[in-house]
Amino acid sequence: MATVGIVMGSDSDMPVMAKAAEVLDKLGVSYEMNIISAHREPDEFFNYAKTAKDRGLKVIIAGAGMAAHLPGMCAAIFPLPVIGIPMHTTSLGGRDSLYSIVQMPSGIPVATVAINGGANAGLLAAKILATSDEALLDKLLAYADEQKEQVIAKDAKLQEVGYKNYTK
Repeated sequence: MATVGIVMGSDSDMPVMAKAAEVLDKLGVSYEMNIISAHREPDEFFNYAKTAKDRGLKVIIAGAGMAAHLPGMCAAIFPLPVIGIPMHTTSLGGRDSLYSIVQMPSGIPVATVAINGGANAGLLAAKILATSDEALLDKLLAYADEQKEQVIAKDAKLQEVGYKNYTK
């Protein structure tokens, strides 16, 4: 049974949303992924959000661009945490999405990550779940150690070859 729902309004969001899925895969967190438009198919959207808790979801990651209604509408219906991913847009660079998601009305909170921040959304979902899952917390700690080792290796390369040859 999935514990995280990953939902997007358009398949054009897939490259960003896939990053959330990749993080969850790495950490062994189960998820479901759907393309559902709050504007173009409201009945299907409402059914998705209303039944999410009963299907076992504990967190929803919702990506949206432009008016970005999907995360806020999920938060209005789903009683557990919602993480919004503002999508980069060609007209305003994603600022429209970001502002829309972070400016939810009082009582309808949506945690928001950076524009196109799919990986961080996956990590945040895992951290929320890890508050009651020690094994997942251990995986998150190991993930952090991997990141530290990557930075140490990059610095060692820089010290060895110098900045002029680093990217060659």
